[in-house]
Formats: sequence, C-alpha cells, structure tokens
Amino acid sequence: MLFNSINFFVFLPAVLLVLAVTPRSWRNPVLLVASYVFYGSWDWRFLALLFVTTCIDYWVGHKIHTASDRDVQRRFLWISLSANLVVLGFFKYFNFFIESAADLLDVAGLSVSMPTLRIILPVGVSFYTFQSMSYVIDVYRRDAPPASNFLDYALYVAYFPQLVAGPISRVSDLLTQLQAPARVTAERVNVGLMLILLGLVKKVLIADMVALEVDRIFSNASEMSSGMLLRGAYLFAFQIYGDFSGYSDMARGVSELFGVRLIINFQQPYLSQSITEFWRRWHISLSSWLRDYLYIPLGGNRNGPLMTYRNLILTMLIGGLWHGANWTFVAWGGWHGMFLAGERLLGIGSEKAARARGFVPRVLLTLVTFHIAVFGWIFFRAPSVAVAFDYFAGIFAFTDLAAIGLTPLIVAAAILVIDIPQDRWGDHVTFLRLPWWVQSPVYATACFAMLLYGGREIPFIYFQF
Repeated sequence: MLFNSINFFVFLPAVLLVLAVTPRSWRNPVLLVASYVFYGSWDWRFLALLFVTTCIDYWVGHKIHTASDRDVQRRFLWISLSANLVVLGFFKYFNFFIESAADLLDVAGLSVSMPTLRIILPVGVSFYTFQSMSYVIDVYRRDAPPASNFLDYALYVAYFPQLVAGPISRVSDLLTQLQAPARVTAERVNVGLMLILLGLVKKVLIADMVALEVDRIFSNASEMSSGMLLRGAYLFAFQIYGDFSGYSDMARGVSELFGVRLIINFQQPYLSQSITEFWRRWHISLSSWLRDYLYIPLGGNRNGPLMTYRNLILTMLIGGLWHGANWTFVAWGGWHGMFLAGERLLGIGSEKAARARGFVPRVLLTLVTFHIAVFGWIFFRAPSVAVAFDYFAGIFAFTDLAAIGLTPLIVAAAILVIDIPQDRWGDHVTFLRLPWWVQSPVYATACFAMLLYGGREIPFIYFQF
C-alpha cells in the first residue's frame, strides 16, 4: 500500500474514523492493528517475521533491565543483535555474499557452483531492524527504560507512517509519545495536511515526473552522449530527493493526524556547503544512527586522525551496504566516506567554518558539494560498479553537452522554491505563514496538477531497502 495510492487514501480516513468513534485509550491497539494491516498488504507472510522480532527485543529489553550482572546483560544484548542481524543478513544479503564469494573464488582460478535462494526481501526490513536494535542498545546503555507495555512497544516497531521507509526513530523520539495521551489539535491537523500535500508534490510532481527519463538514460547509458548522461545524473539526484523527502514529509503529516510528532529526516540537503553538512541534512535518522551505534563505538575521533579517517570511511561503507546488497552501494558509501575524511583533514566541514564564509564562497561550495553528491548518486543508481565507471567515462568524454537541456534547471528551481524558504525560516510548513488567499490557489493548483499528472503509482525508491 503506497502513500501515493488510492488504497492508502481510503485506508487512512478509515483508521481516523475508527479512532474518532473509539475511546482514547484504544488509540494504540487501533494503530497497531492498522499498522499490521498496512504491512500485511504487501505480503502477509512477513507479519510473522515482524512479530517475532518484536517479541524477542521486548523480552530482551526486560531481561537486560532486570539483570544485575553486566555480563548477563551483555549476553542478552548479543541475543537481540544476533537475531536482528540474522534476519537482515539472510533476507537481504545471503545471495549477495554467496555470489561475491563465488566471484572471488573464480578470480583465484577456482570455479565453484554456489547455491543461491529465491528470497523475497521484506519491505522495510532494514528500517525496523535498526529501530528495534536501537531500543535494545539504549536499554543496555541505560539511556532509556524498557517499554512497560507490550502493545506500546509493538506499535513502536510497527507504526505504519514510518514502518517501511523511516525515519528510524528512537525511544525518546517515538515510544515516549506512544506511551503518553494523544494530543490532536486543529493546528496539528493543519500542519499534518500541509506536510502530506507537500510530500505528494515532491513525489508526484517532481520525483515521478522524471522517473521514466532517468530509467531510459541509465538503461541505455552506453548509447548516450555526455550531455544526456549528465542530464540523467542530475535528474536522478532530484528524483531520489523528491521521492525520499516526499515520503518523509508524508510520514510526518500522517503521524501528526494521530497526535504523534516524527523527527525531521531531511533539512534541505542540496543547500549544504560540504559533504559533512550534507550528512547532517540528508536521511538524518540514519546518519545519527550510524554515528551513535557504529562510528562512536568504533572509536569515533578519540584515537587520533588516522583512526578517525578509518572510522569515518568504515562507517560509510557499512552505511552504503545497509542500502542494498550490491557493491554499487558500498562504492557509494566509500565515495562519501572519502570526502568526509578529506573534509575533516582540511577542516572545512564544521558549522563554524560555514557561518564564517561570505555569500559567494557559500554559493560556490554549495555547487561543488551538490556535484559531489550527484556523482555519488551514479554509483547508487547504476546496476554495477563497472557500469558506473563507464557512466563516468561517458560524462568526461564531453560530447554534446547541450543535450543536458533545461529540464534539470526547471526541476532544480521547483525544489529551491520549496527548500530556500524552509531553510530561511527553519520551518517545513513555512507556507502556512502566508494569508489564506495566497494559500488557497496554490493548494488548488497543486491538487489539479497531481490529478492531471499523477495517474501512475510509482513505488518509493527506499521501499526496496
């Protein structure tokens, strides 16, 4: 069930109606049932996997909390981590590791037939396993108490607005709100509807409008001129941003209707002046997860420059692999890790340095950072690393650059119309500041355009992760 589908816009009012006619104390049970119906609409068989993961981590959290011996607590922690990583590793990476091992043996001159399985990837498995692991780790670190009620915890894991593509919420972000009485106000409903509309605009009128062109270019990259390859790279950068940030806006908007505030996952990342800043603005919940549960435990920046660079690159390599079972994602993570390490070496990624720059240096660095991100997306989108390098070679042949056309500039302008006011005012619903007679025609135009151009139900890119 896609957020941009007719089915969802029947499902959501039905859930709201049930909540409206039932006692407030029933909110979490109703939302839990709705979440399982939502997730089961893709493949009901994976509901058992979600439920078992939930039961294990709920049980482990209480065992860690009640155990007085630190070694016992550590053993229970490893039970949870092992269970989650086995689920993630089997469904997402089993065939990848088998095929990679076979390729490695083939390079060594040993041709071995390795078995692979026809495995269906559960939607959102990377998101809910990371969220579940963060809960257990926080309980182990004594950063959060265990959930006192199983239904509350089950809803924390399965909460449908953010179940399949984030944000990856922590106990303090989501579980504490689910344990508290709901606070639905007219203002929050207004904000929620604004965010849903904004997300639909990004998804339907930006991401989906360029999706077919992106597919055509990347599918026939060897036949394309440099200008067409650059066109494809720019449009994919806008597609994935509109697609993922659009989903995140809709998730926040839907959640506001239930009186629950999800964390912001995007803060205008293409306005960043460095890759360090980019990762403070892009997929914020994953960036902070990798920092708190991987980079810092690896040593962070505590053991000298060389170890800091190693930890940055290793964290980004693993973060890349989290996105998918393909070496292209590892290469994409390595690309960003390399620039993160380089910026730390040169001291150009700090917020203090960004504030000290004049207007022209800020604009130039923003353009450089944007292009670093764009070239990184080539690894992310290409079917293989070899194809990605061929794509780069095609770009730097500098043939028919005029084929880039005006479309990327038009799409970029549409994104900037949304992002610059949000960045300037620090508010994603800054449009609500305008008078009603300005808002109304914009709403009407956006809805008409989506009815006119939004007939296709194109899945969100991050659903595959």
